[in-house]
Amino acid sequence: LRKCSAEKHSLYYIYTALSKPVDLPGIYQFTAMGLLDGRQIDYYNSDGQRKIPKQQWMKEKMQEDYWEKGTQSRKSKEQWFNVNVDILMKRMRHNESDVHVLQWRHGCEIERQGDEVKFSKGIDEYSYDGENFLSFDDKESQWVAPVDAAVPTKRKWDKVPILNQYTKGYLEKECVDWLNKFRDYGEQELRESSPPDVHVFAKRCTTDKNKVKLTCLATGFYPKDVILSIRKYRSPLPEDEIESSRIRPNHDGTYQLRKSVIIQEDEKAEYDCFVKHRTLKEPIIITWETILGMVIGAVIGVVLMLAVGALVYFLRRRKNIAGEYGLINDDPHILIISFVNRSSSSSTGSQNRVINCGNYIFDIPFKR
Repeated sequence: LRKCSAEKHSLYYIYTALSKPVDLPGIYQFTAMGLLDGRQIDYYNSDGQRKIPKQQWMKEKMQEDYWEKGTQSRKSKEQWFNVNVDILMKRMRHNESDVHVLQWRHGCEIERQGDEVKFSKGIDEYSYDGENFLSFDDKESQWVAPVDAAVPTKRKWDKVPILNQYTKGYLEKECVDWLNKFRDYGEQELRESSPPDVHVFAKRCTTDKNKVKLTCLATGFYPKDVILSIRKYRSPLPEDEIESSRIRPNHDGTYQLRKSVIIQEDEKAEYDCFVKHRTLKEPIIITWETILGMVIGAVIGVVLMLAVGALVYFLRRRKNIAGEYGLINDDPHILIISFVNRSSSSSTGSQNRVINCGNYIFDIPFKR
C-alpha cells in the first residue's frame, strides 16, 4: 500500500513591542497574537488590552475563564516587554528619539500521519530591530547568543536550569497538546483546503526594450505548502535565476506566491508555469507561448490603438454619454494575462485578457 505523506502543523505566538508609541493607524506599542497553521486565532494590543478570539470556533469552544486568564497574562507580558526594551536600548547605546522593536516568537511544529503525532521542532527566539538576538536550543537545552549584546542575558538564563527545563517541556509537550486541542476544536474549518488560482503575466522591460519579464502568480491556496516553478522546455529554471516574492499571506487566511524571470524578447524557447498543490489532482501548467507573441505584437499595434483612442474620445465628447465606450490603453507596455481559475474543473483551460501594466500586480485581485 502507498504510504500517505505526513501533515505538518504549527502553533506560534508572536509578541511585538515598540520602544515608544507611533502615531500610525493600526500600529500599537505592544501586540500579541496566536497563529495556528499560519491563521490568527487570538489577538491582543496595548490599546484594547484584552485577549480576544479571531476565529469563531475559538470563541465557541474556549471558556470565558480562558480569555480572562489570557488577558492577565498578556498584560503581564506587556509590562515585561516595556521594561526589557528599555534595558536593550541602554545596552545597545541607542537613543530614545528613534523607535526600536523587540519581538518574541515561540511555538512548536508537529507531523501527523494518521493517528500518530510526532514532535518536529520547537522555537523560542527573540529579535531586536529585526536582527536575531537570542534563541533557545531545544536539543541542548541552552540559550544561544548570536550577538555580543545578548551574552549577559544568555549567561543569566542558563544559570537557572529550571527555566531551561520548563522551556524545553513547554515546546515539546505543552505546546503540542495545545496545538492538537486547537486542531480538534477547529477541525472542520481548518481542514477546508483551498486550491490556487494561477495567473501568468508577460511585461516588456522599460529599461531594456529587448527583454520581457515573465511572472507566474499562484494565489488563494491553503494549506501553505506549494510547488511553483518557471520551466524552460519543461525543466525548472535554477532558483538563483528566479525572482521570488516567497509565500505570503492573503487577508482571508490563504496564501500567495509569485515568481518572475527576465528573458530576451526574441527567445524561441518554450516557457511554462508549473504549480503543484495538495488540492489539485494534477499540476496546473500554463505556457507563455501565445502571450509572448501578443506582447511583441502589441508594440506594432500601439499607433493603431492611439488612433482608436482618439476616435473614442471624439465620440464620447460628441455623444456626451459616460461609459458608452471602453477606455483605450495608450501604454506600449501592454500586459497580457493568462489565468486558470481554481474553481475551474480543468487545469488546462485558460483565458487571455489585456490590461494596463501600470502597477500591474495590483490590477487583479490576489483572492477572488
